[in-house]
Amino acid sequence: MILPGSSVRVQDPASIYNGYQGFVQRISGQRAAVLFEGGNWDKLVTMPLKTLSELAV
Repeated sequence: MILPGSSVRVQDPASIYNGYQGFVQRISGQRAAVLFEGGNWDKLVTMPLKTLSELAV
């Protein structure tokens, strides 16, 4: 179950974020806002929940 604060990986071959890992910031309907952090940049992207898989802690 993906909830805010969960670590997730994008699994969508059609997305430029495929394989990226991030943190869920919020969920609205069937979409989640995922925060990607990488060195000197941060990006918040909204994507469908079905394209995300939860990472084991």
